Amino acid sequence: MPAMKQLLPDWLHPSLDVLTTAALVLLVLVLAWVLRRVLRGLARRLRERYQLSEQMMAVPLRVAGAVVNVGALFAILQLLGVSGAVLWTAFTGFAAVGAIAFFAAWSVLSNLFCTLLIVIMRPFRLHDRIELLENGDKPGLKGEVVDINMVYTSLREDDGALLQVPNILFFQRITRRWPVPGAMPTAPVDNG
Repeated sequence: MPAMKQLLPDWLHPSLDVLTTAALVLLVLVLAWVLRRVLRGLARRLRERYQLSEQMMAVPLRVAGAVVNVGALFAILQLLGVSGAVLWTAFTGFAAVGAIAFFAAWSVLSNLFCTLLIVIMRPFRLHDRIELLENGDKPGLKGEVVDINMVYTSLREDDGALLQVPNILFFQRITRRWPVPGAMPTAPVDNG
């Protein structure tokens, strides 16, 4: 590096460390972007090969993306001079506060468990039209499923309004479902 430094103009020497750090930060960001693209491609191939639904791959992709983003953030902070001990202390402190808040909000835990059941049992899929009935026969929330995340399922009503329904409601109320034409059935049908 000292030999290369002599080849550069004198006015660039004071800012060489800053430029090197900026280049390394840019490299980390590019690598994180490439890794997320590779993960998306891998998920697409797995979905096509094993005929998995879009929603089955959505949660693992979001988790993997979050892990890549957090890893890139830690790498960038390390490049900027933040020590690993400080990062670890901050991370464990935030994790402890997060764990306390997480267990204090038991409804959030219920929603996460219900999300797991929705992903595994697949009572509905993305782009299905569903309706949550009130007391068995009264009309309730109705729309097209446009997103399923860890806490909410987003429904788009006919007028374009977006409803965010807590996932726990799908296990407390009757759900009426109109599947997308040509979609695979969500549960085996007994014709016998």
